[in-house]
Amino acid sequence: MPFLQRLPKILFFLLIVRPVVYLMLGLNVMQREKLPTQGPAILAANHNSHLDTLVLMSLYPLSALARLRPVAAADYFLRNRFTTWLSLNLIGIIPLDRQGQVDKDKVFEQCQQALADGQILLLFPEGSRGDPEQLQPLRKGIYHLARSYPGTRVTPIALHGLGKALPKGGSMIVPFNCDAVVGEALETGEDCEAFMGELQTALEALLAQCITRREALEE
Repeated sequence: MPFLQRLPKILFFLLIVRPVVYLMLGLNVMQREKLPTQGPAILAANHNSHLDTLVLMSLYPLSALARLRPVAAADYFLRNRFTTWLSLNLIGIIPLDRQGQVDKDKVFEQCQQALADGQILLLFPEGSRGDPEQLQPLRKGIYHLARSYPGTRVTPIALHGLGKALPKGGSMIVPFNCDAVVGEALETGEDCEAFMGELQTALEALLAQCITRREALEE
């Protein structure tokens, strides 16, 4: 994509998103070097807040933003004209209709095409935000998507604190230190149950490394 077409997204993240993530929230990033730099790849993170997508994208340099494709809830990100324009043009989401009004096969095809184009998908295998800072059971769609395109690996990432910074139902960001811990990329293999267990275990282990989680447990 030509630089001038990428410029609005770069400015949006440089001037708005990154100051919020790194200055207002004070994001701690651990093991950033484990992030995949090229696709096909999938980032699999736990999900507590609508800030999660922007935080994951902020882990990458501005020059890499064009390679990132978050799969995000259409009922939130496309809820009005402004957020629709912002989400599609500046964030670059693949909208997922959780209410079933859009064919899931169409979403799956868009994700497959992104992987085929060497992009990095951002997914939340819990499906939706659960209780704040609590890991919910994972859905198997991520396994089948990763298996659908050869060479796709899944990198687990634990996020903590964002459920308090912008909780479910909230509209104002509350300054609250947050963590992002990146794990080792996982191969999908032939056994879906084994992979899902491995991913769940990896996310739980990464959550245990989060500074804000340890501090909360010690209080």
